[in-house]
Parts: sequence; C-alpha cells; structure tokens
Amino acid sequence: MSAPTDFEPTVTAFILVKTTRAWLEMSIPQRIAAFETNVLPTVREKAKDVRSRFYDTEFYTARVTDVWVWEARDHEAFQLVIEALRETPFWDHYFEVVEILVGVENGYAKITAPPLWRASAPDARPNVPPTPR
Repeated sequence: MSAPTDFEPTVTAFILVKTTRAWLEMSIPQRIAAFETNVLPTVREKAKDVRSRFYDTEFYTARVTDVWVWEARDHEAFQLVIEALRETPFWDHYFEVVEILVGVENGYAKITAPPLWRASAPDARPNVPPTPR
C-alpha cells in the first residue's frame, strides 16, 4: 500500500469478511503481529496505488464481522490487492471472504449528468443526486 494518498480513485471495493476461530483465538497483540508479519508485507510489495480502511461491523450484523474498504487508482491496482491477499493467511485462514463488492463512485452521474453536476466541474453540486435512469 505504498501509494500517495492524494490520487483520485477509479474503483472502490468493499471486502466483506468474517473472522475465523484462528483469528479470534489470538490475543490482540498477536493479531497485530500476525497482520504486520503475514499480510502487510505481501500486500505492500505487490499492490501499488491503493489505500484502505477497516470498519468493524460485528456489533451490527452476524453475517460479517468487518468491512475492508479499498480505493485504487485503477482496476489493475485492485486486482493486485486481491492477488496479494490470496497469497497470505488473511484469505481463508484469519478471515472468510464473504463477498467483494466493487463499484465506481457516482459512476452513472459522471458520464450522464450535465457538466455542471459533475464533481470535476468548478461549481459542481455533488450533493444533488443525478436523475434516476
């Protein structure tokens, strides 16, 4: 995840995961060490032009325990994230990957809305929803 934080992401992905017994049986310091030792180096080495955030959801739903949000400069950058994660214990050892939802922020409006509404326009109105399809 060695990328500048100021890039404009082309793709955003929501990775819905559920912790496994292997993860939960570790203490918090052991979890941090495992993540920093077994997951981050591979992701940092292989995935460029991405950034991520974790969200805890276990107290709101039983389906997933966490959501890992990734923003990537392009689709290839996100593909490299997934390929890197699959090579680590994150994938199916520490976490069960329940679902991956990939989208483009306000994609429909970016290509169909009048230029005044587009976020790139100087006097854009980003809080005004686009006309439904």
